[in-house]
Amino acid sequence: MDANRRRRRNLIQNIAIAALSLSAVLLFAQLQIYNLAPPEDSHYLDRLMGTLSDDSPTQLREFPAPVRVVITDSYGRYGNLSLSTASADFSALGLREALGSVPQVTASTLDSFRSALSGASIYFDFLNPLPLSVLAELIGAEGTALTGSARCLLLSSGAENSVRLYLWDGADGVFCGTVPYTSLSAETLTERVSQTGMEGVSFAFDDVEVNPLYGSLFPLSLLPTELPDLPVLSAAAAAVDTDQLLPVFGFNANTRERYLEADGTEVITEAENGRSLHIRPGGEVVYRGGIKSPLEITAQDELPTEAEAALGAGLLLRQLTRDLIGEAGLYLTSVQQSGDTTLLQYDYQINGTPIRFSDGSCAAEVVLTGTSITGLTVRLRQYSASGESSLLLPLRQALAIAAERPGVELSLGYADGGGSTVSAGWLAD
Repeated sequence: MDANRRRRRNLIQNIAIAALSLSAVLLFAQLQIYNLAPPEDSHYLDRLMGTLSDDSPTQLREFPAPVRVVITDSYGRYGNLSLSTASADFSALGLREALGSVPQVTASTLDSFRSALSGASIYFDFLNPLPLSVLAELIGAEGTALTGSARCLLLSSGAENSVRLYLWDGADGVFCGTVPYTSLSAETLTERVSQTGMEGVSFAFDDVEVNPLYGSLFPLSLLPTELPDLPVLSAAAAAVDTDQLLPVFGFNANTRERYLEADGTEVITEAENGRSLHIRPGGEVVYRGGIKSPLEITAQDELPTEAEAALGAGLLLRQLTRDLIGEAGLYLTSVQQSGDTTLLQYDYQINGTPIRFSDGSCAAEVVLTGTSITGLTVRLRQYSASGESSLLLPLRQALAIAAERPGVELSLGYADGGGSTVSAGWLAD
């Protein structure tokens, strides 16, 4: 009887050992298959390690940027000064089709630009000059043939049922081209102009005869007829978890090369490569890539295009700021390339309204050397609407103050001085 039990027990043990051995072989083979032939998803390992979410953006158009829109028709000017490139109201205005189809532009003048504003037109202000290759991808017009930079774009009715596209860089550069009829006709533009529910707005140059103080402003300052209801924001430095940041920057989570400075800044270093990460008490994170940074963006060549650089830097910042900045988002304000170095800067925005720091610094800055991220600084601040309305200074008083600085551009936005609340107000640039 005991012998029979032992035989049955040995048989069961042998079957279990065989099953476990077969399972180990299959798992080993599966790992070798993934090593030899990685899946088509180029971010598979990132997702496997939990460093990239499944909803990670793959195009610049997935990074909303603020844009101010003015529509002019026979009845006057109407606009929305707090749209974003992700809103349906913006997408319906035809800029994507126009910018993606204009084959070339020629030099024009600011006077011609302003003259075109007098007829049926749609004006777009992206707040900062950006390379057209980047701007086009932000609005979904991938593959534009145009080069250079632009801050403001204008669709205006031209002769023979044509539409003219004007580009202005915010300084002295103005260019103009004709939109192919198959992409956008003057008739279609007129229909889009007439289908608006926007509020009354004006440019500063429209009202100089009414009040000479308008003449002291930058002529294309955009001013609302009635002050909007913008919320007071609750603000706070983000609570940064160092252990969650280390894998994002390629540091060993168990590193012993870390210490606290007297002001509470946590410093993580990698001596062999000269890399460092500083996490300051106020939520500022500073990364220096040293001689060999493991952080790389994806690009076709060793030197990324401006659009590739913007997408790669945006992906890292999205991953870094996830769940840390509340209802706000970062948007691209500048892209500059010199040699093999690319510098990108960002500010915060909330619901299409910009948030700036009172000290003039940007919210984030990324430095690329080739495709390597060799420097990054970001101020992690959480913003959310408090439920209270901002008390805006009446326009007449804002004009009187701005007149002391001739040529200043007035606009509405938030200036964060580091307190627990931030009210909307007039920004002077």
